[in-house]
Amino acid sequence: MSSRCPVLNVTGADLHGEAAALRAQGPAVLVELPGGVLAWSVNGHDAIRRILTDPNVTKSARSHWPAFREGAIPMDWEMISWVAMDNMVTAYGRDHVRLRRLVGKAFTPRRTEQVRPLIEGLTTTLLDALAAVPPGEVVDLRENFAYPLPAMLVAELIGMSEEARARTAKVIDMMVDTTVTPEQAQAVLLGWRGAMAEHIAAKRAEPGEDITSDLIAARDEDGSRLTEEELTDTIFAILGAGSETTINFFDNAITALLSRPDQLALVTSGAATWDDVIEETLRVESPLAHLPLRYAVTDIDLGGGVVIPQGDPILVNYAGVGRDPALHGPDADVFDLTRRDKEHLSFGHGPHYCLGAGVARLVARIGLSSLFARFPELSLAVPPGELKPLPTFIMNGHQSLPVRLRAAVPAGVS
Repeated sequence: MSSRCPVLNVTGADLHGEAAALRAQGPAVLVELPGGVLAWSVNGHDAIRRILTDPNVTKSARSHWPAFREGAIPMDWEMISWVAMDNMVTAYGRDHVRLRRLVGKAFTPRRTEQVRPLIEGLTTTLLDALAAVPPGEVVDLRENFAYPLPAMLVAELIGMSEEARARTAKVIDMMVDTTVTPEQAQAVLLGWRGAMAEHIAAKRAEPGEDITSDLIAARDEDGSRLTEEELTDTIFAILGAGSETTINFFDNAITALLSRPDQLALVTSGAATWDDVIEETLRVESPLAHLPLRYAVTDIDLGGGVVIPQGDPILVNYAGVGRDPALHGPDADVFDLTRRDKEHLSFGHGPHYCLGAGVARLVARIGLSSLFARFPELSLAVPPGELKPLPTFIMNGHQSLPVRLRAAVPAGVS
């Protein structure tokens, strides 16, 4: 390791190149985050599986990050929203089990299948709107499809109004932006908490058949099962995790298929399935890049002379794990639907495995198949290399996705 820690590129300009460079240095590398905070980036497949299942690795900053607990991490730290919350994502031990059981009731296979008509309806509405775009005209498919479909779905699941969803979406976008200033970071923290408080108050006044109302009932009937802060932070976690990652999944999947006509032809011919597209996209273009933060409860020996000291923060490099040549060979960075082994960890692994994975796969399957069936001439409006990455090392996606839905009608042809 060099005398100076690598500084993660806050602009997200080269996520995969950065991941490969870090992986080449060892299973875990000490890196510098915004604000000069040091953390361990864990990069290889085997090391990440170890971290995700180790009971001595926690996501609770309040319990196991001394710098945060002792006030060395200021409340205007650029990434404060990722650690200053108490919910299912950040809970540890029995608290994590308690919260996961409460939320897990909304994501059983039966409840997931019940969401299908809602997904189909939202998809049809968005595609109908896109169908009104004149042939040949450029449209931002991220803004008009990839973004609203999962965002509207999750808002429906938690019973959030469209007006409230639109306001909260801006806060979530800023939360994943790693170029924000300390002042903006503080505003983000206050913003999402205020938005969630308003949403909870509205659902208390008028409960419905939604996840928020169910969690409020659990909180109000038996406060020992859910504190008010856990209620607020858990609903926000569902909203953020359920929308932002799926937005980037759609962005990456559509880009991959439109950039590789041979791969798209495999799907349209039936030689590959939409499930192949989903899993290969999650492997080679994880919608999450570096996910903050976990903490070492005790010293963690990853082998190879790498020991993460007790109390140190940890980043899991999801952008690197699916492209690890040790798992997928020398062509690990190639999008290939015929690849037999598409193993990835984009939904996590172990006790924090994503509860919404079933819903995410369902909306992905319906959304992609419907989009390409409706617009078989869909094409990128710019070369893939001109797509600008999101300004973040946390998420993996593009700022916009300009496409043409149909070829332009030649002059004189009606």
